[in-house]
Amino acid sequence: MLTLDDVRLTYNGGTSAEVRALRGVTLTIPAGEFVTVVGSNGAGKSSLIKLVAGEERPTSGRVELDGRDVTRLPVHRRARDVARVFDDPRAGSLPELSIEDNLALALSRGQRRRLRFAVGGERRALMRERLAVLGLGLERRLADPVGLLSAGQRQSLTMVMAGLRDPRVLLLDEHLAALDPGTQRRVLELTTAMVRRLGCATVMVTHNMEHAIDVGDRLLVMSRGELIADFSGERKAALSVEALVETIASAGDAVSDRMVLREEAAPAGAGR
Repeated sequence: MLTLDDVRLTYNGGTSAEVRALRGVTLTIPAGEFVTVVGSNGAGKSSLIKLVAGEERPTSGRVELDGRDVTRLPVHRRARDVARVFDDPRAGSLPELSIEDNLALALSRGQRRRLRFAVGGERRALMRERLAVLGLGLERRLADPVGLLSAGQRQSLTMVMAGLRDPRVLLLDEHLAALDPGTQRRVLELTTAMVRRLGCATVMVTHNMEHAIDVGDRLLVMSRGELIADFSGERKAALSVEALVETIASAGDAVSDRMVLREEAAPAGAGR
């Protein structure tokens, strides 16, 4: 279970450039719950992800994981329990290394470094099993450099890497943003299947309101560093894009075309 207790995050505090990114956020996400988060630019979504990952330390408040205070633990101390997938498919893997080597690094995340053979028969079988689920044939390409993969293939690989160590928290930071609509659908299907399998607390930040409504158990709306709406159950099931736009606009925030762009009208990108 992930818990944030009255978390505040201020950048450049006490200066003319002070920005209050998070303003007293209190949130509990039980194990197995899939939460989507939307909001306009500057709402605090990225700051929330960075804080949970350990990339930022709150100005005040607590971050707890299964009742353990991890507020002051940096990224590498949380790596065993917290996995993150970035918006850029290139950010989560090393292009010059093979698929197998990248997966081996993911398997060693959060462990003490020691001399050993990176991949044995058991580990290689696990890698092939997890890759086969993608339906992309990557399980037959373990020796290929990751740099040869398309954006969609690479982001799918990154998803597999994130789930290899069965994390307690999965952070999805706009992980569909750089993909074309068709690839977005495939990676989103992979996402929901993986979240069900892992049974961990999952936070998916997205600009796509349809995705936020269609997947997950709960939808949070952020504005200016605060949580302004929390939809779950029947309220989430009945939610429309128009109602979500109104929720954000009523807080005085701008709603970009990107947030309400229908999938079929979205321009193709580099995700094939």
